[in-house]
Amino acid sequence: MPDWTYHPLRGAAAAVLGVRRSQLTALRLLASIGSRPTGARLIARGFGHRHPPARLASEIAGVPVAVRLGISVPPSLAHKAIRAMAPLGAGVVEVAPVSAADVETVREAAAGRSIPVVVRACDPEAEDALKSHVDGFTSDDDPHVAHVTDPSVTAAATELEEPQTVVLVRPRVLVAAGPGWFARVVEAATPTAPAPVLRDVGRDPRRWPAWWWALLVGLGMTGAGLGAAAITLGPVLLWYDRDYLGMTMHELHAANHHLVHFLQHDRITMAGTMVAIGALYTGLAVGGIRRGWPWAREVYLLSGAIGFPTLFYFLATGFVEPLHTATAIVLFPMFVAGVRRAPHAPRWRLAPEGPEPERRRALVGQLLLIVTGTGLFVGGAVISGVGLTGVFVPTDLAFLGTSTQTLEAVSPRLVPFVAHDRAGFGGALMSAAVAITLLSAWGWRRGETWVFWTLAAAAAAGFLPAVVVHGAIHYTDFIHLAPVYFGIAMTGTGLLLARPYLCAKAPARPKD
Repeated sequence: MPDWTYHPLRGAAAAVLGVRRSQLTALRLLASIGSRPTGARLIARGFGHRHPPARLASEIAGVPVAVRLGISVPPSLAHKAIRAMAPLGAGVVEVAPVSAADVETVREAAAGRSIPVVVRACDPEAEDALKSHVDGFTSDDDPHVAHVTDPSVTAAATELEEPQTVVLVRPRVLVAAGPGWFARVVEAATPTAPAPVLRDVGRDPRRWPAWWWALLVGLGMTGAGLGAAAITLGPVLLWYDRDYLGMTMHELHAANHHLVHFLQHDRITMAGTMVAIGALYTGLAVGGIRRGWPWAREVYLLSGAIGFPTLFYFLATGFVEPLHTATAIVLFPMFVAGVRRAPHAPRWRLAPEGPEPERRRALVGQLLLIVTGTGLFVGGAVISGVGLTGVFVPTDLAFLGTSTQTLEAVSPRLVPFVAHDRAGFGGALMSAAVAITLLSAWGWRRGETWVFWTLAAAAAAGFLPAVVVHGAIHYTDFIHLAPVYFGIAMTGTGLLLARPYLCAKAPARPKD
């Protein structure tokens, strides 16, 4: 899994800091974050491989390791490496070479370790002094230890084909390739199998694979979003809306001639976001969950875990929308069916490593997409907060040419009605943002064309309706639309930079 933290800036960092200082800076940052439980989980989620196959377990110097990948560092880096490597997916840290003068440094570094630590000692005195403080000792001539200085994922995965070989990298490899290197090597070394034959599944839903259910949720969200858009462009208000408000469309327009357009703008942006979520879930189902990527299921789960609970915003607004509620009731059991089972056996086919300039541009694109997704999440949280409290921002009231108090005087239920739409849009935006951020962080692999098109479709569905509806109703305040323009620029640039990498030709996949 490529890492956006180091690649885009590594040339500048190396030029300014030097290779040695770059290594120290990288390890210091990771050690600082990884030494805290929350930080360790964050690194593991972002960069580490959570599901290494059993065949990658073995031992080094008689010490059992869960994965035959690790790092070899000098004593001066031992303290930071021991705290940083476990969350990244490494199975062991070797400290080498260690002399008698380094004993105290290594002893302090190994205290409280959460990863096996082995030492290559220079003399018997150092080995004797560290016997009770480390897990084992390696030697220069150990045939089962391969020291890798090249960041090539393919080369490291080839070394792991020998059942007893443990691959140890130098710190400069992680500076060059990023901490996601361990995860990429594990994926390249994971045996994959052809997709199972599905003709015997039949019509019994209990036997349907999980990705079918995830796909149905994606299609259902897309259909619901398109339906919401059709209603908004047609009658705008349904019977239950009119019953709740006690007003017709003509009465709303008479009260404020911008009000109907304002409701349309809120609902069209909400509908576009729902279609974007549908595109994301459809891509995750077909491109990710179906092929056994563990992270794809986790992206889908985390996004839905934020999106579905926003239904309960009605507890604050007081307006229960029947169609919204019915959609959630229908889709939620499918969502549960899509995540309750473990991922399928791996079926991915990794594309060969491509040109280095292509990869570097793609990593800049990855950074832009992650920043965009993070910004969308913050925006969704703010919109939800506004919808549940003040409801309107100053530019809204300027467009309407009125005040909140005046609208409340028109109908005591008008502001809560708008609040429901506004808060619901914020919740949907947060759900989409989580999927965009994590898909960009975890799914960036060469040849995974579906990642590119999933993000492109989600961006088109989310951004374009917002721009079009604001222009159509002449709500074109630049400050109000600046986040949308910025998101379009960031997403478009990121996808253009990443397209050659993500859409590179991959080996033929087995037919499902």
